[in-house]
Amino acid sequence: MADAFQPYRCRRPQGAGTIRLNPKDLATSAAAGIDQDWVASARALTPLLDAAAPRIDAAKGLPPDILDALFDAKMFRMLLPRSLGGAELDLPTFFEVVQAIAEGDASAAWSVAQSNACAMSAAYMEPAAAHELFADPRAVLSWGFPQGKCTLMPVDGGWKVSGTWGFGSGSRHSTWLGGHCVVVDAKGEVQKHANGQPVERTALFPRSAVTIVDDQWAVLGLRGTGSDTYAVKEWFVPSEFCVVPRAVGRDQQQPPDAVPDVETERREPGTLYRFSPTMMYQAGFSAVAFGIARAILDSFIKLANEKTPSGAPSMLRDSSVIQARVAASEARLASMRVWLAHSIRESWEGCVASGQHGFNDRVTMRLASTFAIREVRQVVQDAYDDAGATAIFEMHPFERRLRDMNAVTQQIQSNPMHLQTVGQHYLGMKVSTRFI
Repeated sequence: MADAFQPYRCRRPQGAGTIRLNPKDLATSAAAGIDQDWVASARALTPLLDAAAPRIDAAKGLPPDILDALFDAKMFRMLLPRSLGGAELDLPTFFEVVQAIAEGDASAAWSVAQSNACAMSAAYMEPAAAHELFADPRAVLSWGFPQGKCTLMPVDGGWKVSGTWGFGSGSRHSTWLGGHCVVVDAKGEVQKHANGQPVERTALFPRSAVTIVDDQWAVLGLRGTGSDTYAVKEWFVPSEFCVVPRAVGRDQQQPPDAVPDVETERREPGTLYRFSPTMMYQAGFSAVAFGIARAILDSFIKLANEKTPSGAPSMLRDSSVIQARVAASEARLASMRVWLAHSIRESWEGCVASGQHGFNDRVTMRLASTFAIREVRQVVQDAYDDAGATAIFEMHPFERRLRDMNAVTQQIQSNPMHLQTVGQHYLGMKVSTRFI
């Protein structure tokens, strides 16, 4: 259960004094948006999602009744600008909400986190185009990773896009999809910046425009995300539906010694859009890991109070080994969560204070999210192990939670290469900023 809100100190530039904030008062656009108790709304969904989890897993997607519940709770509009009727939610609350959803079902939480991060592209769109895309209250945008060369060729009034993208989480219930591309000329030659890097853009197109590649989503865990591979060929995309690559402004991945470079295509002034979707993936997907771990540990504690193993003289709870393991799991889960939540709040507060997401805060979030995901996996593994033969049955949540957790840890946000990047920074070396 999320802790009740406690006012916290917000860092200010030197000499500016100290203020106290409630997350509801953090900087957003002035327009009216969605105001509700987001964590309470998510917690109200947890029992429904938990009961539906086997159906979600089997369907490799979110069933209609689950989608209805998520849409009714406006869970796909958390990071949409208030100017478009979204919540423009602060990052600490977003983390709490995704964890609550994940305690019910990891695939639902993953899909919600992914699509919300994609919705941040609205901040880089012309208002009329953004309204067209998101006016429908059931509009969902998602995108995947390029599979091979994906291209944008300029034509009159826009672009022609061709490519294939995989891992399109939530694509089965999305109304729009995106494709990250390199820009090519009429001869197909990749265009490059002065520094030699390819020019990139992200094209947005209706889901009806794509061809779904033969079902490749036969996976171990997070099955319910329905992360299909999709393709388009020479599809025309109007210029207003093509945004900065991955909705990441050029001022959001700069190294610490870079000259500040304002992103002129960003049209929304709120604090949220000083963060990149990469930060939302860090917060959102680590929250999925915490939700899985919290749920399986709670399930094991319940089991330990009911089960007497075959041949044992007493219930699981009476074992000193189990007692110590539960304590260690609670400590691991709580300590990782406190550290990550603190780094997320520090990042948000620093951005409220200064107007930008500082490089050191970016590094800390990167480290905390990656390390925490990998640490809490042990909580899941221990609960599965200690549940014994009970854990292997699909009628119990243990095997599904274990599968989901191991799918989470294989995703890019948990990749140990990020630890190398952070270590390089701490050692004074030049680092790649692609995932920071």
